[in-house]
Amino acid sequence: MGKEGFLSPKAIGNRIKAKGLQKLRWYCQMCQKQCRDENGFKCHCMSESHQRQLLLASEDPNKIMDNFSQEFKNDFIELIKRRFGTKRVQNNIVYNEYINDREHVHMNSTQWETLTEFTKWLGKEGFCKVDETPKGWYIQYIDRDPETIRRQEELERKKKQDLDDQERSAKFIEEQVRRGQGGREPEVRDVALGPSALKAAGSGKRKDAPSTSEAKEKKKKSALDEIMEMEEQKKRSVRADHWLHPGIVIKVVTKRLGEKYHKKKGVIKEVQDKYTAVVKMIDTGDKLKLDQSHLETVIPAPGKRVLVLNGVYRDTEALLDSIDERKFSATLTLDSGRMKGRRVDGIAYEDFSKIAGSIMTSVT
Repeated sequence: MGKEGFLSPKAIGNRIKAKGLQKLRWYCQMCQKQCRDENGFKCHCMSESHQRQLLLASEDPNKIMDNFSQEFKNDFIELIKRRFGTKRVQNNIVYNEYINDREHVHMNSTQWETLTEFTKWLGKEGFCKVDETPKGWYIQYIDRDPETIRRQEELERKKKQDLDDQERSAKFIEEQVRRGQGGREPEVRDVALGPSALKAAGSGKRKDAPSTSEAKEKKKKSALDEIMEMEEQKKRSVRADHWLHPGIVIKVVTKRLGEKYHKKKGVIKEVQDKYTAVVKMIDTGDKLKLDQSHLETVIPAPGKRVLVLNGVYRDTEALLDSIDERKFSATLTLDSGRMKGRRVDGIAYEDFSKIAGSIMTSVT
């Protein structure tokens, strides 16, 4: 015979049985008591405490049911908000987590008979977005918190402002083009691309070209000395972060000016502040003021004249001999300066561009 008491096998078994969830049909919501079996539930229903609760409930049964329904609804929505947020989730998953709490309000004491009926009610009242699929009903919580709504409105307002800036820029360009086509000389335009575009265009921190030291006294050098000096400079890879030059042909690559100018060619007429160019479009004759980040160089056919825009041979005219498409570079024959006639390889596409005509020198 086993010892009777707290640690007896029977007592331990009873505690294990009482620890987990029990059958719903043996639960009394009025008394908030869970019975273990049918006999226990029958005895509870005949008890004096249960009869007293029934008398209290009979005075206003609708009020009692409404209270249980309100408590069930609040706990269920709080669980969705805290556990799943605004994610779309199956209603059975939420309900299974809800009933894990032994103190939860049972659905049979509320105004809803089934979970499907309760799910439809949530959608009808606007608490959640509900939809039925072959796998069952899904719900998605609608967050109506004032702080959340304020953040969403702020994001929408920012998006609308960006769109307004783009539309305003497009209308301004169209108006200027119409004025230019009315018989007057096209005006030089400062194209406003909106705060987001200006931020993207100016994200790169520019640095002025490194200043050169004062020239030493010139001495006569042999051709070999000059070649060695140029090779030394080439090894140091002297480069600048600006490449605009009057008189070269360029291509507009920004899409914010519309399809009329995108991928169209023009000639740089003037350079301002190293990074801004006044461009005259070849097709329309319109003049635009653009940042160098909105432009790219133009590679002509072999045999045409080009201008080196960066590196050791900067500002040197040359002839395009051949193009290496795999390395995105070209071979040039220098046609001006002390190195005239020299053939150089590996000049990147972005370091030279086609010459439109006589090189202008109006750089401000």
